Amino acid sequence: MNLDRLFQASAWALTLFGFSIMVSPVSASPYPTVEKEDLAEERVYSPYVGRAYPDQVLFGDTHFHTDLSFDAGLVGTTLDMHAGYRFARGEKVISNTGQPVQLIRPLDFLVITDHAELIGLAPMLHASDPLLLADPWGKWAHERFNAGQDGRMELFQNIIKLSTIEGTNPFSSDAVARSIWQRFIKVADTYNEPGRFSAMTGFEWTSTPKGDNLHRVVMFADGANKTSQILPFTMFDSEDPEDLWKFLAAYEAKTGGRAIAPAHNGNISNGLMFLDKTFKGAPLTRAYAEARLRWEPLYEVTQIKGDGETHPLLSPEDEFAEYENWDVSNLSGSAPKKPEMLQYEYGRSALKLGLELGKELGVNPFKFGLFGASDTHTALATTREENYFGKYQHTEPSPKRHGHEVIPADNPKLRILTSQEVASGLMAVWARENTRGDIFDAMKRKEVYATTGTRIRVRVFAGWDFTADEVSRPDFIAQGYRRGVPMGGDLAGAPQGGAPRFMIRALRDPDGANLDRVQVIKGWLDDKGESHERIYDVAVSDGRKIGADGRAKDPVGSTVDVDKATYTNTIGEAVMSAHWQDPEFDPKQHAFYYVRVLEIPTPRWTTYDAAFYGIKRPDNVPATIQDRAYTSPIWYTPKT
Repeated sequence: MNLDRLFQASAWALTLFGFSIMVSPVSASPYPTVEKEDLAEERVYSPYVGRAYPDQVLFGDTHFHTDLSFDAGLVGTTLDMHAGYRFARGEKVISNTGQPVQLIRPLDFLVITDHAELIGLAPMLHASDPLLLADPWGKWAHERFNAGQDGRMELFQNIIKLSTIEGTNPFSSDAVARSIWQRFIKVADTYNEPGRFSAMTGFEWTSTPKGDNLHRVVMFADGANKTSQILPFTMFDSEDPEDLWKFLAAYEAKTGGRAIAPAHNGNISNGLMFLDKTFKGAPLTRAYAEARLRWEPLYEVTQIKGDGETHPLLSPEDEFAEYENWDVSNLSGSAPKKPEMLQYEYGRSALKLGLELGKELGVNPFKFGLFGASDTHTALATTREENYFGKYQHTEPSPKRHGHEVIPADNPKLRILTSQEVASGLMAVWARENTRGDIFDAMKRKEVYATTGTRIRVRVFAGWDFTADEVSRPDFIAQGYRRGVPMGGDLAGAPQGGAPRFMIRALRDPDGANLDRVQVIKGWLDDKGESHERIYDVAVSDGRKIGADGRAKDPVGSTVDVDKATYTNTIGEAVMSAHWQDPEFDPKQHAFYYVRVLEIPTPRWTTYDAAFYGIKRPDNVPATIQDRAYTSPIWYTPKT
């Protein structure tokens, strides 16, 4: 087969899944564009004129730190926002430890979200910035920074005390933060190329009461013309998420801009992230639920600090629940994890709790979509197992990195080591154009999904009358939107005798492993208002059978050579599809459904390290993993 025919065949296969191929940026056409409304009264031959549904999947990292974050720049990260954007666009860069590194293929978008607290401190210390030296605490910080290792340790301890214990902003004015923020958002605009790469901005609000993680990642749809009118909201302003929401409401009212603030790392919040009461301990209200639903439409379900889909104690019937769990302490390593905390920390249990609260309050506060991100503090968005450059400068590739402490603690049982870091994750969005606006629109309508680092493609539609043959039809996507809803959508009021029918397609990462199986995860409320969950295998590879209970008994097997850190795609499938109807549907019960796609086993990043450096594999993590994707749910609401 010549190259032209190979490309045509590849293009056809991807188009079947609703993926479009962009060969290179195309200059603006001198000819007028025909819009859908221009043809409202005219029958035309081309079926693609006026097509308005999202037809391409875009992958990006939406939780990302550079040297502007104090806990990056002060501990060795030298790569700045320029390096972060360039790397995400596919360029080779030199890492913080002097190693060449490059992505296997560019990302489509990047949201840089440095910590709002003390933003830009490290580069200003390095540059002896006059604005910094003009501030009393800034001058003291500069003196300690330049007083050797002991001085830097004193400075860092002071910052930790201010940011996690006292909650006090040491600066006497906002001049330093304003200078850095204005510079950052203008740089982002220079890297933003609509149609090719979306350079988006945001910040991380770092509320950490008593060492428990309540962080939010703020993301803007807007450029510097709007974001320049505010300064990032910090935990020094408030530790209460409701105050952050008020700040964002004021931003939108002032600028006409748009923002969201998804939560992350509930798994190290020690039960606070999805608690059934407010930060101040008051009962939840409908107003609270509406506000949370507006400002937190998504949840970061997987990242470097552990996977947050579910936990074996919460989902004992789920053989894939024990996946990269961090479940021994809170963010600071200051308090142990208790079993009763878990239900308020994980995505699946929060979705179930949301059904319960929705029935009580009239609005579901935890009706969120799912996405992944890295939370890297290296300015390097590396999420593949064979190309993982760690969370911090000192956890970049080396034969000695596995034993470093990521979460230090006086009690050894509460410590988390570098070997336990997770090479994760990415957000995938279904959009029409690679622009800030289209990507943000997808986030708001929850037509997004999470991967644990690879680029699995997955689409799902739910409706009432889809038939099995439609999954393989070329107009699969058009019919899905016309007669159903996509991931993130809502079904309401089942027709007489009807049950939700799902059309699902999944395609492996073109540079990665075959697929093991496709599953539907269902959660529902019974007649007593109690929530339940169940897993259905809806497609499995290699001719395995799905039993009457909806589960495949046999595992996919493994081709991994652990010593060599290799695998082959001689098992699994490259493409999987399913038509599935809920066999236990009750039209009177609230429910949600999301799709989980699993790859075949591959070597974990620590196994790649062991083979590359000729060192012993760490015994506190598995040698292999099964990367996966989690779609945003589709919710069902009964007739009232």
